[in-house]
Order: sequence, then C-alpha cells, then structure tokens
Amino acid sequence: MSSPGHGADEAAAKAVAIVAGEASGDLLGGLLIRALNSAGVEADFFGIAGPKMQAAGARSLFPMEALSVRGYVEALGSLHRILRIRRELTRLLKAGRPRLFIGVDAPDFNLSLEARLKRAGIPTVHFVSPSVWAWRPKRIRKVKEAVDHALLIFPFEEEIYRQAGIPATYVGHPLAHALPEPHRKAARERLGLNQDAQWVALLPGSRPGELKALADLFINTARKLVEQRPDVRLLVPLVNRETRLAFEEAIHRAEAHDLPIRILFGHAHDALQAADCALIASGTATLEALLLDCPHVITYKVPWLTYQIMKRQALQPWIGLPNILAGRGLVPEILQDQATPQSLAQALDKLLGDEDARRAQVEEFAIQRARLRRDTPRLIVQALRPFLGE
Repeated sequence: MSSPGHGADEAAAKAVAIVAGEASGDLLGGLLIRALNSAGVEADFFGIAGPKMQAAGARSLFPMEALSVRGYVEALGSLHRILRIRRELTRLLKAGRPRLFIGVDAPDFNLSLEARLKRAGIPTVHFVSPSVWAWRPKRIRKVKEAVDHALLIFPFEEEIYRQAGIPATYVGHPLAHALPEPHRKAARERLGLNQDAQWVALLPGSRPGELKALADLFINTARKLVEQRPDVRLLVPLVNRETRLAFEEAIHRAEAHDLPIRILFGHAHDALQAADCALIASGTATLEALLLDCPHVITYKVPWLTYQIMKRQALQPWIGLPNILAGRGLVPEILQDQATPQSLAQALDKLLGDEDARRAQVEEFAIQRARLRRDTPRLIVQALRPFLGE
C-alpha cells in the first residue's frame, strides 16, 4: 500500500495545469487535452477551463468567463478580480507544483503567470503565440522570459521565434485539422434550412462584453440588408445563455422582431458552412470562416482610446487573420467609424450578388487551409512529451 506521501507525489506527477481565457482558447485547449489522452499520456488537467476543456477531462478552479475581457479600457473595470484570480492561482500552483503549466492564448493573463511559475522551477508551455507579428512586437521578450517552449499555430511565426531564441514548434492550426471539409448542402440539412434560400451568418463575438458592444450594429445591419434583399435569411450562432440574452435584448431595443433571424445555441461551424456569406467580429471566427469556405466581411468597434493604442502599435495593415495569412486585403475590413449599418449591408450585398467576389475569397482560403493543415495532435504530443516524462 502506498504511503500518504507517496500518493501525493504520484498525484503531483500527473498534475498538468492549464489555463484558457475565452471560447477560442477553450476549443484549442480541448483539442490539446484530447491529443494527449489519445496518445495514452496520463495527466490530471486542472486550472481555468471552459466547457470543451472540461468535457475533455479538465477541472476548472475559476470561471473562464472572468478572464474574457475586451480591450485595454474595458479591462480596467475587471482588473481587481483578474489580478485576484491570478494571485490565488499562482499560490495554488507553486504549492502544488504540477509537472507542467500550459497557457492557452490569453497572453495578458498567462504570460505573467508563466513567468512567475518558470522562476519557481515549474516548466511552462504557451500554446498560441501572442500577436507579436501584428502589434506589440516587444512582447516577444516577455514570451522569452515566461516560457520554456511555445506551440505555434501559424507558419510565419517559426522564424520570429527562431530569431528570438525561443524553443518553439509549429504544430499547424488545430482547427485546420479538426474542422470538417466544407459542405454547404449537408450543413443546411443538419440545421433544417431551406436549401434554395440565401443565408447570411452573423457572428458578433463570443465574449459577453464584445457582443453587447456590437449587437446593435449587427442587428441594424441585418435590417438594412433585408431591406435590400427581402428574401435573405439570417443565422446567429451564440455560444451561451448570456450572449443569447444580450442579443435578444438588442433585438428588443431595435424593435426588430420581424427580422428573419434564426438564433442558434452553438453550431457556429454549421452556420458558417451553411451560409452564403457572413458578417464576423474580428477574431478566431474569421479563421474558422476561412477554413469552412465562408466568404465574409470583417468588422469591429472598440472605444476610441483602445483603438488609438492598438493602431499606434500595429505592424500589419489588416486585423483579420485571412488577410494577414494571405498578405493582402482579401476580405473587406470595415472598422470603427466606418462600420455603419449601411456600409456593412452594402459589403454583404456585394458578396451575395457577385460570384467572382465570393470565388476570389474561397480560392485563397483553399491555399491557406493547406498551409495550416498539419498532423497537429501528433506534433503537440511530440513537443510536450519531454515535459511530461514520457
């Protein structure tokens, strides 16, 4: 029989801490956990996890939604709570000493936490590089101080990390491996949609603050579009009850109950496959649209001060991942004051009516999908085995 001390040592040897801060990180974290489970790696995952990570076996000590904050200015209101969670988590991890800490995206939260753990002798891996190639390039130094290894999801990041002297592995983008081949007819069948109608997907964001800031714009854009194209039908996939309530409140404020909107609980990937085109808040959903062959328009609005800070530190002329990957303005980006219901509806109307415009996006999407598609689960496991004693 094992002694209590031996049992504690054995539990610590299997402990892997992991933290994600929003829905996109939860998806990536879930894929990582399943990859290790499928490879027979014995691990007890715990930390901050969303529903997909929890379904894969992770225990969440704090609600993931507490970290889902949008922008510099907005973060100030939640700063005390976020710092308290980070202090408490740091204390727990230093005391428990897991064999590995994995930070999944959420760099503003995870990099500081990783730096503290690395100094305490706990190995750290960061999954998804901060956007050092887009803005805040000096943050690569913070990455070097914080991580023992980085898992990269874009091919152009390898050279940046090599030059910075940070051990890293390009694993491909997990979504490129995990998402199905696009099939519009099958997606419409799954959702019970009219095959002959024109469907437009509206993705106003997965974070509650983001959705509340953009919901009115998306609904008023939908109204303008339906005025121009009365036969258009709208799909709105929302990630949870809170975002659904926020969107329904915006419909009520706009007195837009007559709009032909179908709200979905989840099913974002089905909605993107089923749609002829989409309006998407900048973020991971734009990459999902690329991978699922959905032509789209990108929009975003943040407070003026947040935008000024971001604009001054930007290294790329685009914010959308499809454009950054392609190295050109492939997908329309309509931002800030330019993002009006009229301008967004006009851009969507063009995509619906111009087959060449849709084809131009889809052809480039296929090229980028091939670059992003690797055997991601195998590469993740291969990179993490040295830290897991496997």
